Amino acid sequence: QVQVVESGGGLVQDGGSLRLSCTFSGRPGALPSVGWFRQAPGKEREFVSAITWNGDKTYYADVAKGRFTISRDNAKNTVYLQMNSLKPEDTADYYCAAQYFNGGAYYLIRSYDYWGQGTRVTVSS
Repeated sequence: QVQVVESGGGLVQDGGSLRLSCTFSGRPGALPSVGWFRQAPGKEREFVSAITWNGDKTYYADVAKGRFTISRDNAKNTVYLQMNSLKPEDTADYYCAAQYFNGGAYYLIRSYDYWGQGTRVTVSS
């Protein structure tokens, strides 16, 4: 059974930084492409960033470009999302998703096979 677990959320002031982690397990030897999404209160879940299984390609939504950096350490089965210059509008639950089988586009929710439970990020003004 695949498990995807996010961590690293918390409360930070406007302009601050956080690093989210996403650890996946349950399929030894298999490396998923991974996406980060977020959902703010009252809004739909939206794409933030994604990285291919070997890290050779990364993708960012416009809201993340220049402020967020996605990376991975396959020896630790972990993907990171470094978030800098955070703004109050970045406040949301952040979700990590793993794509093992589905070959869909990286920015689509339906392209991912497994999801974590989310980690909350709150940016105070």
